[in-house]
Amino acid sequence: MSQKEATRISRRAFLSLAGATAGAVAAAAVSAATAPEARAAAPAAAPAWESRYSVCDMCFNRCGLIARVENGVIVKLDPNPRFTKSRGMLCARGNAGVAQVYDPERLKTPLLRVGERGEGRWKAISWDEALDLAASKMKDIGAKHTRCGMLFSAGADMQSGFVSRFAEAFGSFNVTSHESLCLLSGNRAFVDTFGDVPLPDVKNSKYVILAGANRLEALVTPDSMDLVSIMQKGAKVVVLDPRYTKSAALASEWHPIRPGTDMAFMLALAHVIIQEKLYDAKYMAERTSGLDRLAAHVADKTPAWAEGETGIPAADIQRMARELAAAAPAAMVYPGRRSSDYENSTQIRRSFAIVNALLANYDRPGGLVPARPAGLKKAAPFEPPWYDDNPPGRVDAKSVPLLFDDEGSFVLTREAVLKGAPYPVKGWFVYKTNPMATAPERRKTREMIDKLDFMVVVDIAMSDTAWMADLVLPAPSGLERQDPVQALQAGAEGACLVWRDPVIAPLHQSRPVFDILKALAGRLGFPEAFDFDIAGYRRQQLAAFPEAEAILKRDGVFYPPNAPLGGTDGQPFKTPSQKIELYCSRYADLGLDPLPVYAPPKPSPDAARNFRLVAGRSACVTQGSSTNNGLLSEFEPENTLWLNEEAAGELGIRQGDVVQVQSPAGRGELRALVTPKIRKDTVYMLSGFGTLSGGLSHTTGVGASIVELLESRFDAICGNSAIHETYVSVKKKGAA
Repeated sequence: MSQKEATRISRRAFLSLAGATAGAVAAAAVSAATAPEARAAAPAAAPAWESRYSVCDMCFNRCGLIARVENGVIVKLDPNPRFTKSRGMLCARGNAGVAQVYDPERLKTPLLRVGERGEGRWKAISWDEALDLAASKMKDIGAKHTRCGMLFSAGADMQSGFVSRFAEAFGSFNVTSHESLCLLSGNRAFVDTFGDVPLPDVKNSKYVILAGANRLEALVTPDSMDLVSIMQKGAKVVVLDPRYTKSAALASEWHPIRPGTDMAFMLALAHVIIQEKLYDAKYMAERTSGLDRLAAHVADKTPAWAEGETGIPAADIQRMARELAAAAPAAMVYPGRRSSDYENSTQIRRSFAIVNALLANYDRPGGLVPARPAGLKKAAPFEPPWYDDNPPGRVDAKSVPLLFDDEGSFVLTREAVLKGAPYPVKGWFVYKTNPMATAPERRKTREMIDKLDFMVVVDIAMSDTAWMADLVLPAPSGLERQDPVQALQAGAEGACLVWRDPVIAPLHQSRPVFDILKALAGRLGFPEAFDFDIAGYRRQQLAAFPEAEAILKRDGVFYPPNAPLGGTDGQPFKTPSQKIELYCSRYADLGLDPLPVYAPPKPSPDAARNFRLVAGRSACVTQGSSTNNGLLSEFEPENTLWLNEEAAGELGIRQGDVVQVQSPAGRGELRALVTPKIRKDTVYMLSGFGTLSGGLSHTTGVGASIVELLESRFDAICGNSAIHETYVSVKKKGAA
């Protein structure tokens, strides 16, 4: 297959290839069972392709894969059966990684903007010109506005750590991660309760409550596959979600909870467990602190009270509390991943953590388990320089009481850039993240960019963020580059180590961000910060495991020794009390509520905007990074607005009508999906559509952009974006 032919894989071919593979496997199995002597006499011919290990780069899961390469072209991707974290699975997004590599719209050469921002006029330049320009602009910004005048943002990627390293060497405290738009309030809550962020052991659980998480569409390995497995074995899975998702469809129970009331449900569970003494008294006395205060706090948080808030019948809440406690410790409130819901999301997630603590499920099969030590050594240590003229901290440092310094808050950083206070930020280096498509209130992100003197984006495609940049640099896909070793966690199964080597040579003029940063470090006068190569870096990382390199080459994954569960028994927790903190002493010291205090969700300030807009994922959409994929776009060609059928009837909206959606932040137009599968007071749409870039033909002008509508709210404790605080109005296009 030629490279040109590889770019023309259709959805039909994609599905038939997968079906043919399954059929071939089945046929081989039948043949082996019925005619082994024939197989011995005439062994099957070896496939024409070469097989090369890698890990997927289509989302953060890093599932193991085997690339089938023929004449230098990737013709197929298969799951790596030795990679237990992904349970022998490679999802639709992973399979569509081939289309990402051979996407005709890929960035191919460094591009310099020659028109106005967003106009789409570019000039192809050489790498030397591009690197010289970037270094010169960064140097000028550092001289005029201190080194903290440069902002660095990176997505979830095996080379993202090098961006933070470069920022530290350059002298900027201002680094933001994509995680401040999605998961940090959950991390904050569990760190402040358990002292770490434990992982769910879904595989061994007997009872799982999924509150908001939609694991059968928003895939997380191994949890998504394990949910299906445990349900087949009789485990109970309860879904709380205003939408009837695919997770809800397969679950034991679905409760269309009123958005913003999850904490009320959790406090009622705690009420029942404590009042009926359904907890392990010895465990609670030895391993937790604050039970008496929690008991007093939830004394009036009865199931009847919670029914009035959530819409879930009191009898069901009481029953679920009893069932959950009876299954403990092999039971959990699933901690989820997306936690960027409300302005009090840290406290909402604290209520999740507290119920898990009452189940005594920490470090127990089927409960929440600590991350295992992976044994990686720190590679290429260096001492970053000190710059006397730098300000004392991050530009968003004092915005909220418990910011994660290494992640920041993109929403609050953006506000600081717009205000120019506490000091100006005039440059932005962006790698493999797309705030123009993921950060709420797109208009503000555009205004922030207009405040900058210089912006450089490193990516594989012309994202909306790249479309607004001054300089765009082409990156290779994960299948074309060499990456450092990364530790991945798989719940009770512990840690595994992976790396990447190129399965094909990099296409076009693409360069890994490591090479770009190394070249810039040399031009800016701190080459010692990147005085190594990836191969040497990996050898240092694996110093504790001399056998690991050979095993990684042989199997595509290495499993370091992992102690069995229960290893933390008797050890102190990393909290001020050295116990699981039901009552958070740190919050008390900071003047924050030490126990989660429930407040009903705020109503819309405008009667016309009476629908709460919620976000979510599908199995084919990774935020804004996969909607333009040529294969996946055939499955998700546009986004639609989920609208309850009763609400639609009142508005005169029929299936497929184009509707206008408006919020205080902006407006958009898309087709209506009229359905009984969503609450009457709630609407839903996918992200990643309604893009602006001229380099995204499948999504530009298609559907509506959710970030055009979402307001810029944030969690009051850690600054995590709060994406479910927006109310919208909906009307049929052309209606008065």
